Formats: sequence, structure tokens, C-alpha cells
Amino acid sequence: KSMLFLGFLLVLLGLALPGTQGKVIPRCEMVRILRRHGFEGFVGTTVADWMCLVKYESGYNTKAYNDNGPSRDYGIFQINSKYWCNDGRTAGAKDACHISCSKLLNDNIEDDIRCAKKIAQEAHGLTPW
Repeated sequence: KSMLFLGFLLVLLGLALPGTQGKVIPRCEMVRILRRHGFEGFVGTTVADWMCLVKYESGYNTKAYNDNGPSRDYGIFQINSKYWCNDGRTAGAKDACHISCSKLLNDNIEDDIRCAKKIAQEAHGLTPW
């Protein structure tokens, strides 16, 4: 009986805790998303370049987050709060994509894509990453 209660308790606890893991987009699906959004040839990059970036920046995880000390990186493209999004805590933030950083941590990556393309367009490539 105690093992059954412990199992029930663990399941209940698992349901009550918020998930820290976002959607991990499968590689083939990510390729399709990038192609559909015009990343092939965008500012001299390839879908393969972007796949490499997404793999090593976030592991294809939509809720990836990295604290860099004075700034933070958010979402599948690891967009930085110092220049591109507003997290309400990074001093001197520019918010060039005019977006709340928290919006980059959900499973809908449409806004992440718009901001990543803006970053790449302004930098003429992937050097900000």
C-alpha cells in the first residue's frame, strides 16, 4: 500500500509542478519550419547553418534559457535581452525586436523567427550568435 501511495504522490507532484522543458522540435520538423519561413539563402545563410545554430544554442528546445550575467538568452534561437528583447531586468536593453523575452519561451516560434531574421539581417549573417 505504501508503494502505491508513493507512486500516486509522485504522479500528483509531477502534474502540479510547472514544466521547465519546452517543446523540443524534431530535426526534420525544424528543417521544414526553416524552409517554410525562407531561411534558405537568407542573408547568405543556409538552412544547415540555422540548424547548426539552433542545435547548439538551444538543443531545439523552445523554452531554452541561459543566464549570461548581465543579460540572458531566450528561446530556440537564444535571443539576447541586452539587444533584442525586453525582459524587464537587463540594464540598458535596446529591445530592437520590440518583444517581451518571455514571448520567446513558448512553443509558438513565429515571433522567435521574426526576431532571428531581424538579427541576421542587421548583422548580414549569423555573427551575433
